[in-house]
Amino acid sequence: MTLILSTWVKFAFLFAPFFVVSMFLALTRTDSVAVRRSTANRAVFAALCISLVLFFFGSPLFALLGITLDSFRIGAGILLFLSAISLVRDGVRANAEVPSEQRDDVSVVPLAIPTIIGPATIGTILVYGAELHGLDIAYGLIGLLLALISLLVCLHLSAWMERILGKTGLNVLSKVTGLILAAMASQIVLTGVHGFMQSAGSY
Repeated sequence: MTLILSTWVKFAFLFAPFFVVSMFLALTRTDSVAVRRSTANRAVFAALCISLVLFFFGSPLFALLGITLDSFRIGAGILLFLSAISLVRDGVRANAEVPSEQRDDVSVVPLAIPTIIGPATIGTILVYGAELHGLDIAYGLIGLLLALISLLVCLHLSAWMERILGKTGLNVLSKVTGLILAAMASQIVLTGVHGFMQSAGSY
């Protein structure tokens, strides 16, 4: 239960729900309520499919490329830290911008990719998936699913959240999320450095 809760919280912050809500509102401003709900459902479903592939693909990918998990921890942690800095400074993820013109379907691009699943998120999911073994994999998947369900609820309540919090409130919460992601990124990097030093010391 502890692992499920911790994984849920980690992924919940990793997906940066308040930033995603802001992007969702900007991209679906002229859509009806029914279209918004459909877009939210498709975006989260696409994010789930991508997350599952990344979650199970980490270990085989590292073995294929000859990359150690600790090395990838350091790289993914740095990338996540840069994304967190962008959230704190500008209130947006790095490499995520609102398009200047509306698209016919925004659910997969740019909502699922790169708004929900950005470069930093990809690396972090690969690391978390490779870290878990045995029954812990099932607990990790439950945590991931709960985080995406929480994000879906936020998207369905996005109009209400905007009325209550306003754009400024959502921006402030995005910055707070960035601070927490920065701490998570630091921990990932430190874990990678510690594991790398232990491996180097064993030779």
